[in-house]
Amino acid sequence: MDPASYDGMPNDVLIVEDDPIIALDCEDTILEFGVKTVRTAANVAKALDMIADRPPEFALLDVSLIREKSFAVAERLEALKIPFAFVTGYGADARLPAAFAAKPRLPKPYSTDALQAIVKNGGIKP
Repeated sequence: MDPASYDGMPNDVLIVEDDPIIALDCEDTILEFGVKTVRTAANVAKALDMIADRPPEFALLDVSLIREKSFAVAERLEALKIPFAFVTGYGADARLPAAFAAKPRLPKPYSTDALQAIVKNGGIKP
């Protein structure tokens, strides 16, 4: 795994998002930030397979996917010490397990600047 680029952006980002339009828009925007590789998964099983194949440097996890939550992906990323942030349309009202309550959240809809800041800072809001 290559280290993050000189501008602080990770080289490889995983997006876990079940809405293909949102996923594509997010992917395009992140690529414009200078990230080399952006991969998307629409469900937990695909995301876990992608992580097993090649762990990302950073991940964005939509909390509520079709018929499932992304918490199993968060647990795997946490175990691998890979930074991530939750993306949710529920904002501060999103119910997260206690283990993830302090994790960064990016509320939908989000601005390009907010997305760039959270990706660049590894999920930590500046």
